[in-house]
Order: sequence, then structure tokens, then C-alpha cells
Amino acid sequence: MQEALAIAKEKGLDLIEISSDATPPVCKIADLGKYVYDLHKKEKQSKRKQKLVIVKEMKIRPKIDEHDYQTKLNHLIRFLSRGDKTKVTIMFRGREMAHKDIGRKILDRVIENLAELSDVENPPKMEGYNMTLLLSPKRKK
Repeated sequence: MQEALAIAKEKGLDLIEISSDATPPVCKIADLGKYVYDLHKKEKQSKRKQKLVIVKEMKIRPKIDEHDYQTKLNHLIRFLSRGDKTKVTIMFRGREMAHKDIGRKILDRVIENLAELSDVENPPKMEGYNMTLLLSPKRKK
């Protein structure tokens, strides 16, 4: 370690510890300012290539009318075509809980209508008074 420090001082550079966990510790002789700058530059570059995953939610009641269903379906089509994941929630109240099959039929219909645009990420399941379904846009080949 002392030899490395002496070599670094001789060259007018810094001794940078890369991995302290390894035995012996891994070090690098370089300019610390330039090293930190390059790290920040790589980090910004990797953030630029990331795509933020947005989950849009559509809430539906079990007593939904046909026109309202079509409107909600058009919104879902728009969300999926933009590349957003969508969560479809059927909200039950009171005695509607006795007719979970109606909610299941609505979600099955949504899956059938959006089959060419989406994949089912999480199948319909009950969570308290809500039945949820998670759809993700189909991957382009």
C-alpha cells in the first residue's frame, strides 16, 4: 500500500481504492477528479437509456353499462398503445360481493378485447372489496 502511494505521489496522481472488500484491496492510480467525473457521466448515460414504467389504473363498477364499458376500453387501448402498464380494478360494494362472477366476466371480456394489444401480467384476483387485473403492452419483436 505504501509503495502504491509513493508511486502515485511521484506521478502527481491519486491512489483510488476501488474495492476494499477484496484481499488484497483493489486500488487504481488516477486523477480523482477525472475519475469521479467519469463515474457521474456513466451514471447519467445509464439513466438516459432507462424507461420509466408507468402503471395506469382504470376503475370499473360491476353494474357498468355497455357505452361506459366501451369508453373505458378505449382509454385502456390508449394507455397500452403508449406503452404503459394498466391495472383494471372492479370495485364491489355491499351486496355486490355476492356476485363476484359478474366482475370476473367483465375482466375476462377486457382480456379478450385487448388480447392483441396486451399480455396478462397478473390474472384477476380478489383483494378485499376489489378484483384487480394487471395488463402489460405486448413486446414488439
